[in-house]
Amino acid sequence: MKTAWVRVDPWDKKLVTTALEGGAAAVMVPEGYHQKVKELGRITTIAPDGDLKPEREVVFYEVKSHEDEKEILRLAHSATVVVRTTDWTIIPLENLVAQADNIFTEVSNSEQARNALTVLERGVAGILIKTDDPAELKKTLAIVREQGEQVRLSTARIVAVRQAGLGDRACVDTCSQMEQGQGMLVGNSSGGLFLVHAESVENPYVAPRPFRVNAGPVHAYIRVPGGKTRYLSELVAGDSVLCVDHEGRAQQAIVGRMKIERRPLLLVTAETDAGEVTTLVQNAETIRLTTPNGEPRSVVALEKGSEVLVAIESAGRHFGHKVEETIWEK
Repeated sequence: MKTAWVRVDPWDKKLVTTALEGGAAAVMVPEGYHQKVKELGRITTIAPDGDLKPEREVVFYEVKSHEDEKEILRLAHSATVVVRTTDWTIIPLENLVAQADNIFTEVSNSEQARNALTVLERGVAGILIKTDDPAELKKTLAIVREQGEQVRLSTARIVAVRQAGLGDRACVDTCSQMEQGQGMLVGNSSGGLFLVHAESVENPYVAPRPFRVNAGPVHAYIRVPGGKTRYLSELVAGDSVLCVDHEGRAQQAIVGRMKIERRPLLLVTAETDAGEVTTLVQNAETIRLTTPNGEPRSVVALEKGSEVLVAIESAGRHFGHKVEETIWEK
């Protein structure tokens, strides 16, 4: 996920408030204003007396030549580097983004932010926004929130659905409202995660709960930000999960509550071009997978040949991180 910092120098309480409300991760303020920021809200400060110290944890560097790029890459081994360019050109950023993962750049408006966050498709890790216009700051922060991860989804064809007995299943209640076509990626193996639809669908049995995904049993993997996975049983309030739509656009959501209850389960087996994938879900009409066109399909209505969306990758995780080793999951 992309990160936004805001430079507030000279001090401006309204800009700090706008940064907090817009989801900025940090504000850069003059020395002596660290405590004033903390009085307004919990946020990281960048200042000589702040949480992050300039020229120590955060280094600022202006690119003027190819030699400067080499020095920035060296510094990036031990600090976050905020890059400035004399004429705001994309080329130095392309060179740096291709070789380092913790490059930030300074921007003054939403257009520059969009360019920086999409350079070479992957974009810089974050931006430092420098503007004295609260409206422009708000607009630029919105651009950052839009730049979520992109997940490659594939179509899987249902092979079989059968009753599996009772098990402890987990509902993930988030602090976000999800829409049709959105849900979370869950599965028995990290190599094949099903897009389980949010409970955002009107039905005659219960009111919609668009903040919730009835994800599956406690052992299952769930995709979280940064290309990682967690076990459903590990999640607690305050953790981050990934909400994904049927086109693979992903956004971070905060877990507000986990509900684990004993419920009857179904084993869903599907076939992809890469092989067979499975997941377990609660045996209930209100639990849905997601079709390639974004439609929710109830698990009790799945038939052989039904098409659903999955995320496929080579299986193998160590503490949630993808690893290249020989692992069989079945």
